[in-house]
Amino acid sequence: MILAQVIGTVVSTIKNPAFAGHKLLLCQPLDPAGQPNGAQRVAVDRVHAGIGDRVLLLDEGNGTRQILGGDAAGPIRTLVVGVVDAVELST
Repeated sequence: MILAQVIGTVVSTIKNPAFAGHKLLLCQPLDPAGQPNGAQRVAVDRVHAGIGDRVLLLDEGNGTRQILGGDAAGPIRTLVVGVVDAVELST
């Protein structure tokens, strides 16, 4: 799982059929302190997240196929699987 922030939406009129009907979000991975950490990713939204939301990303093919079911026979790798309400770090 990757903590990330939604920074935009992605619109594509021509795409692989596996992406049809799915909302695509541009997500910036974050470290536990909330600072940008790594390259941005395009993710399929499964939880109705929006710009500015902190989210959990699942970024591996097998888990994605399990969540999407048999219709995931395509290039979908990264999913938004949760909206994060708060992050607490123990000291």
